[in-house]
Amino acid sequence: MSRATVLITLGRLPKCLDIARSFHKLGWRVIVAEPFAWHLTRTSNVVAKTFQLTAPNTNREKYLTELTDIIQQEGVTLVVPVSEEILHLSFLRDRLPAHVRLYAMPSALLLRLHNKRTFIDVCREIGVSAPETALLTDEHALAITAESDFITKPIFSCSGRGVTFHPRSDKLPVADPAAPMIVQRWIKGNVVSTFSVVHEGTALTTVVYRGAVMSGSVSVAFERLVESQPANVAIQQWVNQFVKALNFTGFISFDFVEDAEGRVHAIECNPRATSGAHFVRPDDLARAVVDHAIRADEIRFRDETLLQQFYPCLTEVQKAMFTSRFLPMLKKFIDARDVTWSWRDPLPFWTMTFTASQIIWLSIKHKATFGEVATLDVGWYKDAPTGLPSQNLPPRI
Repeated sequence: MSRATVLITLGRLPKCLDIARSFHKLGWRVIVAEPFAWHLTRTSNVVAKTFQLTAPNTNREKYLTELTDIIQQEGVTLVVPVSEEILHLSFLRDRLPAHVRLYAMPSALLLRLHNKRTFIDVCREIGVSAPETALLTDEHALAITAESDFITKPIFSCSGRGVTFHPRSDKLPVADPAAPMIVQRWIKGNVVSTFSVVHEGTALTTVVYRGAVMSGSVSVAFERLVESQPANVAIQQWVNQFVKALNFTGFISFDFVEDAEGRVHAIECNPRATSGAHFVRPDDLARAVVDHAIRADEIRFRDETLLQQFYPCLTEVQKAMFTSRFLPMLKKFIDARDVTWSWRDPLPFWTMTFTASQIIWLSIKHKATFGEVATLDVGWYKDAPTGLPSQNLPPRI
């Protein structure tokens, strides 16, 4: 009997490799489609085939047509978007045969959650907490700046690109119609992230974690937090209420700030997988996607609570030498388990410097971190510039 085939639509990031390994372990045939010729999962022994595609930010129509052809030729029955390409892929829904499942919500909802302004509107409609926010061009933006420190950021961005932090009454940037931005009250506190796998409005699992070593605004080492802590219980309740109200299915992730009073506020939604996926056991991650009868208590976390992306983390530790941050970062680097390494599938780790060469080149070209440039060709930026590095980032509290 032939195995079912899953198409994973990005291969360059460690979370892509985790998802590929999980489906392979479950008995699926795994293929990967990706704009880069060389990428992390290409050397993995769990991947049966890889395909190079036109990048959606080069020609989205051609990208979707090429994906449709691959799905037909390879007998794909499940398409799993991994990262920001999901916003383009959601337009594939009406082109797929009835027997092919796209693991993504409709494009209208995904874009509403990805948009930093309309995400806040969704929070207000559901009745969950989020900071006071306005478009840069709205009169209310001036009221926010007059009352508190504030943040400005593009409505379509990720990985901290274009985020700036301002003191109260600071002058607002000049509005650019081609790159709309929001003004948001700056709530100071601990930044915490979540990753959830959700089926029909029920969160099957939610990982609560935080960045342990940062590359700009992107975590390259991350620590899972104890779910029973009061603030983390409140975060899980927030997530449960949000996904239930939307009857959401798929991967979904959030960033929160816990303020001085212990209240949690959602500052961003990523309607896709994030690094929190690494904390779910590979045996269970794919099962959570395909087994609709699975119970939440059947999805287990890894034993390790501190994980890292080895080479980016090593780079950040080296950059911290001769500073007060070096020894704490070095300890985390030594203690953390790498997310890529596997004795059964060693090549992705050993070939990583070669397979990541396009990301390294983009990082040099744009003078930005790996995380900021890794998805420039597949992210959804509308008319916003794609090469904007983060600036003036505050320290984590």
